[in-house]
Amino acid sequence: LMKEHIAGMGEASKPAQNKKSYSVAEIQQILGISRPTAYALIKKDLFQSVRMGSGIRIIKSSFDAWLDSTM
Repeated sequence: LMKEHIAGMGEASKPAQNKKSYSVAEIQQILGISRPTAYALIKKDLFQSVRMGSGIRIIKSSFDAWLDSTM
């Protein structure tokens, strides 16, 4: 993921590559996990997240670093 992220940094015209955060649904999809499991990971503070209104956003850079460190 980090290699893809770095490779995509030069392509500023693609909004998805400029993302600064993930939604809970996106980390569910990336990891192939259920919603309760995603929230359990968030609660463990393994990566940075912020509450925005009634939702939670996961800081992309910290999530990607965490994911890279688990592989």
